[in-house]
Amino acid sequence: MEESRGDNSLMLKVHNLFVSYGHIKALKGIDLEVRKNEIVVLIGANGAGKTTVLETILGINIPDSGDIIFNGKSIRGVSADKNVRNGICLVPEGRGVFASMSVLDNLLLGAHHNMHNVKEHLNRVYDWFPILKIRKNQVARTLSGGERQMLAIGRALMASPDLILVDEPSIGLAPIIVNEIFDILINLNREGYTILLSEQNANKALKAAHRGYVLETGKLVLEGTSGKLLNDKRVREAYLGV
Repeated sequence: MEESRGDNSLMLKVHNLFVSYGHIKALKGIDLEVRKNEIVVLIGANGAGKTTVLETILGINIPDSGDIIFNGKSIRGVSADKNVRNGICLVPEGRGVFASMSVLDNLLLGAHHNMHNVKEHLNRVYDWFPILKIRKNQVARTLSGGERQMLAIGRALMASPDLILVDEPSIGLAPIIVNEIFDILINLNREGYTILLSEQNANKALKAAHRGYVLETGKLVLEGTSGKLLNDKRVREAYLGV
């Protein structure tokens, strides 16, 4: 995707963000932007800092310095709980669902910050993911990997978020399921959801996104439209295997 659709207003701005884990500098001056109705992807090797970026935006990590602006207001240091209420949701790496709970209870847990119109949101998730309606009374651990990823995305949608953070959605999935998951993300975006995605599968992610950023050891080293990055020699050699 080269062109952003719809409202092009700035939803998220991360400015000069530094984050440490003890003595380890995990993020070193990150700057990025996400506009409304975009899919923006963070690509990079394992350990590059992609998950740290998403978790810091949500409020799981406290930055050493820098700022995070969401819908015009600073959310640096705001708790994850409050950020979820304000419209940010994270679909964590590894299809993070509550394995001992039913599919339905997992989905309802996603709505606990926003109990208005729960039935409407639930029906909408079932429209997106009919398999979840079929399996609503099943324990989540009995789902396939692809179904658990759908459940994790559906749970985020139950909160009616403005911004969905999706961490490594393709990890551990068969290629045919990866294609299905990325089709889902593209269709959600077409319905108006704004998505910031981290992904090691650079080829698949850049083909789905409008723009991207490349991280290496906590630093942004490249940015641009998806087409620009797909055709960049450094990206092709390092992440596309060509």
